[in-house]
Amino acid sequence: MTTPAADAAPPASRPPEGSAPVRPGPARRRIGGAVWAALAIVYVVWGSTYLGIRVVVETLPPFLSAGARFVVAGLVLAALLAWRQGPAALRVTRAQLASTAVVGLLLLLGGNGLVVLAETSVPSGLAALLVAVVPAWVVLLRTAYGERPGTGAYAGVLLGLAGLAVLTLPGLSGDVRISGVLLVVVATLMWSAGSFSSSRIPMPRNPFTASAYEMAAGGLGCLLVGLARGEQRGLDLSAVSARSWTALAYLIVFGSLIAFTAYAWLLQRAPLSLAATYAYVNPVVAVLLGWLILDETLTWPIALGGSVVVAGVWLIVRTERRT
Repeated sequence: MTTPAADAAPPASRPPEGSAPVRPGPARRRIGGAVWAALAIVYVVWGSTYLGIRVVVETLPPFLSAGARFVVAGLVLAALLAWRQGPAALRVTRAQLASTAVVGLLLLLGGNGLVVLAETSVPSGLAALLVAVVPAWVVLLRTAYGERPGTGAYAGVLLGLAGLAVLTLPGLSGDVRISGVLLVVVATLMWSAGSFSSSRIPMPRNPFTASAYEMAAGGLGCLLVGLARGEQRGLDLSAVSARSWTALAYLIVFGSLIAFTAYAWLLQRAPLSLAATYAYVNPVVAVLLGWLILDETLTWPIALGGSVVVAGVWLIVRTERRT
């Protein structure tokens, strides 16, 4: 739900499936087959997570399913870290632990959790297009803190917000509840705040350690909100469809573990400008999958607004590449 291209100090920008600081690398890197394979994983898997969420909430409650997803993924990631790098890899200071909790709640409870709730009434493709506006919010946050991202970035913001206006105007996006659309917009603001703050507060140096704690905190937050909303009442696990269970497993294994690992690896091995391209590829993948698999309607306002948003994100990424 975000893009590293939106932040000149990219630890601030992380996708909804995890979070990984960006470390500057050498000025020139050879782009080999492994880089393109990892990028393909990020493109397809993260683009497909919106479809997965839509299938999960068909028979599972939104916040409880999101909470289960991130708690399980966080525990698995922590176990893998302890196994591969030793228990010391999980050691953090109190300040770092508090920071990961705050970022995890903003990203995964406020950001991802609200998207999951919204997808009970909003098509997965439209949700992905709305989420694509995150880089524009991050550019505005950077500006508010005295940074000057550049003319191209501001032009990208204007395009992104224009596309967002088309997507959110009542009636233009088809038979979609405006409340669900507004939920996604609020989610993008929460995700942007979490992304922006994560590079400005003390975080663990190891991106996998940070993500394990963020997923644990965000997952627990989702579970608590789900219980407070009464999602457990009347929940019959035997009535949950096999496809919802399968989609949840897919989100845990592929969305939160495999794709995140591929992305974190990309940040170490590929130019940031290349890794950041997922920000405008993921929405396209999500729209196509929603149309092909779930028969979601692709109206001209959605196509137009989505194209304008993606163009804005492309312009922001291009500007950051020059920077």
